[in-house]
Amino acid sequence: MTTPRPDVPQDLSVPVPPPGCPAHDLGPDGTHRLYGPVAETDPPAMYELLRREYGPVAPVLLHGDLPAWLVLGHRENLEVMRTPSLFSRDSRRWSMFREHRVPDDSPLRPMIGWQPSCVFADGDEHARLRRAVTDGLAQFNRHGIRRHVTRYTHRLAATFAARGEADLIRDYAEQLPMLVMTRLLGMPEESGPRLVAACLDLMKGTETAVASNDFVADSLRALVRHKREQPGRDFADSLITHGSGLTEDEIVHHLRLVLIAANETTVNLVANTLRLLLTDRRFRASLSGGQMTLPDAMEQVLWDAPPVSVIPGRWATGDTVLGGQHIKAGDMLLLGLAAGNTDPRIRPDRAAPVHGNRSHLAFSSGPHECPGRDIGRAIAEAGIDTLLTLLPGLELSVPAAGLSTTAAWMTERVTALPVRFTPRRDLDALPVPSAGGRPRAGDSGPLPRA
Repeated sequence: MTTPRPDVPQDLSVPVPPPGCPAHDLGPDGTHRLYGPVAETDPPAMYELLRREYGPVAPVLLHGDLPAWLVLGHRENLEVMRTPSLFSRDSRRWSMFREHRVPDDSPLRPMIGWQPSCVFADGDEHARLRRAVTDGLAQFNRHGIRRHVTRYTHRLAATFAARGEADLIRDYAEQLPMLVMTRLLGMPEESGPRLVAACLDLMKGTETAVASNDFVADSLRALVRHKREQPGRDFADSLITHGSGLTEDEIVHHLRLVLIAANETTVNLVANTLRLLLTDRRFRASLSGGQMTLPDAMEQVLWDAPPVSVIPGRWATGDTVLGGQHIKAGDMLLLGLAAGNTDPRIRPDRAAPVHGNRSHLAFSSGPHECPGRDIGRAIAEAGIDTLLTLLPGLELSVPAAGLSTTAAWMTERVTALPVRFTPRRDLDALPVPSAGGRPRAGDSGPLPRA
């Protein structure tokens, strides 16, 4: 994959970019790297740099300096998402795989290597596999999920409420979604902590990502073996018994898909929404005054700080043109959700409110639109609502300007949220919803469509 670079005058009077600027992190051919400490220092700045230089579609380098295209435009992202005939989800089409340029220990493999799941399928095969996932998720509703979220929020808050201070990322946001998801999948609660660490690691594309991915897969295979011996009524059992006739590998990979996608995205949604509520005085004032709801706050976050910044990927089925760039068959395209949400062609004024506008790209679009988006929103909304109720006087214990973000090539969220509040020593004595049973469709009405 090549692209002509614009002619740039060699004017020595042009200021040299400061250390840490994305302009410094270039590959041998001058293409920007989308990975590494420099690129991950300020991803939004990187996206805007690429947009100015290339327009809505930009060439980038992934781990190992492997080439790809990053789609920055809102319209171009939708075109890729909604045209599977031109942009396939089957990663075996990638020219880098066919040329054997991706090492076995590449941190890209856990997220890009082909797997027998709906994520890497198109057409009828995609419909068969996705139907098993959507039917399995359809059994859960808002009332049942909220019961579990409330219970686990009480449990987590009880570990720090008496201190009157906490880090809401380490002590809460990184813990809650996995506790709920292991429950929905049918896994024992004690599996949660190790799975949290493994899922976070493999999403970051670290040197240990392959080992973390193996641990998650092994844990899920053990779950399937257990469920075949002792059936229950949860998501794992739904996949095992579904009429689509999933194989053992297909069951394991779809459990992995739901576990990783739901956990990482919900952690980020909880973290970034809490940050907004704690740092934006106007937002928090209107929220507490009843002029703006928690879902409104969440919608703002889905525009400005989506749970996933970049989705890999799509693979061109033939030569085509996108955003003025010539895409060759076998090229990989990365969906730039965060960049597309800030496309100046659709948001010329980023300060303008977006309440009620759900045309953001946070959950993708087209045939591969996120099937668990409603569950993730339900977990985040119930968790934040319950937490704000349990912790009176909640406020940041550090200046907002001192908050930092953690970024990898696919995600970005606030690193820590140190807070203080009125200490409480009575949480252990408060009644919490029972853990018995599972969230079922008969408990309440279905989740609203996103």
